[in-house]
Amino acid sequence: MVDVLRMTAFPEPGAADGGNPAGVVLEADGLDEAAMLAVAADVGYSETAFVRGIDRDGPVRRVPIRYFSPEAEVPFCGHATIATAVALAERDGAGELLFETPVGEVAIEVTDVGGELLASFTSVEPRVEVLDNAVLARLLELLGLSAAQLDRAHPPRAAFAGNVHPIVVVADRAVFDGFGFDPRAMRALMDEQGWAGTVTVLNPVAPGAAYEARNLFPVGAITEDPATGSAAASTGAYLRELGLLAPPAEVEIRQGAHVGRPSLLRVVVPAAGGIVVRGTAAALPHP
Repeated sequence: MVDVLRMTAFPEPGAADGGNPAGVVLEADGLDEAAMLAVAADVGYSETAFVRGIDRDGPVRRVPIRYFSPEAEVPFCGHATIATAVALAERDGAGELLFETPVGEVAIEVTDVGGELLASFTSVEPRVEVLDNAVLARLLELLGLSAAQLDRAHPPRAAFAGNVHPIVVVADRAVFDGFGFDPRAMRALMDEQGWAGTVTVLNPVAPGAAYEARNLFPVGAITEDPATGSAAASTGAYLRELGLLAPPAEVEIRQGAHVGRPSLLRVVVPAAGGIVVRGTAAALPHP
């Protein structure tokens, strides 16, 4: 019997059903890939994290971790990282951790702020690239958007901070709220392009400082992610690369309203290096 914690990460303060659900298995030493995938499929959340032994000998606890969606392994998952960090802090105490992920080492810090655990991760070194014109045209067609509906100050890019996320910024809020897509066609494009994370669509609330986000993640019964930590990190890298903020800077990202799970992610963008994403997590009742 595998003990699975059910957590929600990045809930908006005061929202009863906020945040992105994640499964967390703190003792996964005896599970192979097939078993982890089966557990993730049974849990049914967008991702479940699996901790496979903790090295406590050094100055910082080292935590080997892997992430699985209900259909495949995912290289990195931000919200499951935050959920796991909080779960470990609840069990072992707050402090610094080093997660050994499939994409590299990710530094974690958990602090107790007035009785609430606040977790942050620092992404691996990010990169930002121009999207191929033909791929962008296909993506916009799937979203039912035209190039004229995009925000001119925020050109489309592909940003990586653990996963590759294509980023598209829509100028008009009504268009942002109203677009739709075919999940199967979107999944086919994502698989073809190797986009293991989400398709990130933003609307600027305060350019360079605050954004509404929709992150498309068609897998199983899921179509949109309520809160996406890796996309938030990629967004921070995107804004820095394009000179849309003056680092060090903080960015607020709100997500999840379109799927009934309002979420808040806080992003800290340094002048160089990995992007920091902060948030809280809380236990969910067992179904």
